[in-house]
Amino acid sequence: MSPQNPISVAVGLPTRGEKAPATAALMVAAVLLAASACSRSTTASLTAPTVPVSVATVEQKTVPVEVRGIGSVEAYSTVSIKAQVAAELTAVHFQEGQDVRAGDLLFSLDRRPFEAALRQAEANLARDIAQAEQAHAQARRYVQLREEGVAAEAQTEQFEAEARALDATVQADRAAVERARLNLEYCTIRSPLDGRTGRLMVNVGNLVKASDDPALVVINQVNPIYASFALPEQYLGDVKRYMAAGTLTVEAFSRDDPERPERGRVSFVDNTVDTTTGTIRLKGVFPNAEKRLWPGQFVDVVLTLTEVPNAIVVPASALQSSQAGDFVYVVKADGTVESRPVETGQTVAGLTIVKQGLHAGEIVVTDGQLRLIPGAKVKIVEGTPAAPAANAGTP
Repeated sequence: MSPQNPISVAVGLPTRGEKAPATAALMVAAVLLAASACSRSTTASLTAPTVPVSVATVEQKTVPVEVRGIGSVEAYSTVSIKAQVAAELTAVHFQEGQDVRAGDLLFSLDRRPFEAALRQAEANLARDIAQAEQAHAQARRYVQLREEGVAAEAQTEQFEAEARALDATVQADRAAVERARLNLEYCTIRSPLDGRTGRLMVNVGNLVKASDDPALVVINQVNPIYASFALPEQYLGDVKRYMAAGTLTVEAFSRDDPERPERGRVSFVDNTVDTTTGTIRLKGVFPNAEKRLWPGQFVDVVLTLTEVPNAIVVPASALQSSQAGDFVYVVKADGTVESRPVETGQTVAGLTIVKQGLHAGEIVVTDGQLRLIPGAKVKIVEGTPAAPAANAGTP
């Protein structure tokens, strides 16, 4: 081995004049560069910054199975108040929009014509009673005379017929008195139900007619109250099944107060599916003690069909999607994360049911997932649980 080519021999290269030393130098430089790159990569991986994330604890709890829809509020009862006799409107005893009770006085009509008609009917009744009594007395006398052979049979029968006719006249007079008394009562119009009055349609001084339009006022019963809503027909089987097992609860959320739902029960399921929309109409009845629901108002309706006990739930924000399906990032005991595929169910009030893939007590990332990869180091900045136990332990 020639002492003039030590590098060529060391690296196993042939020597050809003066080119061999240059080739060897290039290869040594390449080896040194590769070693330097590996060193920088290792250093970078060791010094990769932690990712700040928000987390939540996986919970096990009873979760309601709910169906949501949009509904409209309807009055429990609606009554259009109309006059039953023709008369002048003399007084209104309520304010527009006032709450009234059943039996409260609403309107007064001019009573004078009906008082006169009642007195006339009572006078006719008294007259015909007197005539009927006289006719009966006359008939009794002729019956006696006929028995004595003085009066003719035909004449006696005539007096008896007159007495019976006057009896019928008395009955007609009694009916006329009752009718006149009833018409007089119609001059006082009272509320037939508890409710709230609407706009006054006829003012004092106008002549009203029996059953005339428009109505004097419309009263809506708002306590209790209905909310009507439609659900896709695919839920019809579930609704019927759970209604057969017990009462279905329903909640109505008004747009101006979404944090305080009005709670009630399903009272009606329509007898046909709307073929144009593919929906079934339902009604819920609500106590509405505070009168927070109002006829014609649109509300968000939540129908609770049943409850799922011991369900594993996570915040819906923890779920991520990929071509392989849903997954979550689980924080491990060493402060790093792993990607965990999960099988999910229904989402209720921001919580998603996880059928498979998680256990109660595990910590999942709810915010900051876009900067994560499996094995990344994380720093918990907020969330319900504390950091995991070697940084907080995973149960």
